[in-house]
Amino acid sequence: MTSEKCAHVTCVCTGICLLLLAAQGNLDDTVQTGGGAVQEEAPRVALTFDDGPDASCTPRLLDGLKERQIPATFFIQGKWIAGQEDLILRMHREGHLIGNHTFDHVRLTAVSEQEALMQVVKTSNDIYEITGEYPAYIRPPFGEWRESLNCHVEMIPVLWSLDSRDWVLQDADQITSRVLESVEDGDIILMHDIFDASVDAALAIADALTAEGYDFVTVDALIIE
Repeated sequence: MTSEKCAHVTCVCTGICLLLLAAQGNLDDTVQTGGGAVQEEAPRVALTFDDGPDASCTPRLLDGLKERQIPATFFIQGKWIAGQEDLILRMHREGHLIGNHTFDHVRLTAVSEQEALMQVVKTSNDIYEITGEYPAYIRPPFGEWRESLNCHVEMIPVLWSLDSRDWVLQDADQITSRVLESVEDGDIILMHDIFDASVDAALAIADALTAEGYDFVTVDALIIE
C-alpha cells in the first residue's frame, strides 16, 4: 500500500463506531425557536443499499431518488466497480453517500487479517479513483467487523437498525409492509440495489414515509451529530 492510495493508518475507538449506529436520531427530538417555543423536528431515517452497483437496478433506483430529491447511502462491493464507474460517479454527484462493502463480500472475521485488510483497502482505493474521496464508512458483510482493522484503516463500521429482508422476500409489497410496520425515528434501513423488487419497495417506502413527515438523510447524519 502506498501512502497516497491507502486509507490513513489510525486506531479508532470501536465502541464509539459500533454503538452510535442505530439510535442517534432519537437523542433530541425538539428544537428551540427564536420565540422560545418548542418545535418538534421531523423524524429522520436513512435508506442504505448494499451489494451494488447493478447495471439494471441501480440506475432505476437513482432515477427514483433524484425525482424525489432523497439522498441515500450505497455500500459498494469492489468487484462490481469495473465497468460501473459512471454509476458510482453519478451517485457521488447526486449527493449520495458512498461506503465500502469489501471487495468480494467476505466475512471479515473468517479470513486472515491480511486478506481482510486487502478487501477493505482495495475497494476504498477503487472508489477514490472515481470520486476523489476515500469512503469514511464501511458496512462489513454479515455485520461482522474485525476490530483489529481499526489500527489500519480509519473507517467507521455502520450496521443497521431495520432489516427489510428484501433479499429473502423478493416481493415489493411484502418488503414495503415490513419496513412501514416497524420503522422509527433514527432508523438505518438495510436494503439492496440488486433486485427489481427492492427498487420498487424502496421508492414506495420513500413515498409513504415522506407523506408521514419523515426526512431522509445519509447515515453520517444519524451517526455524527
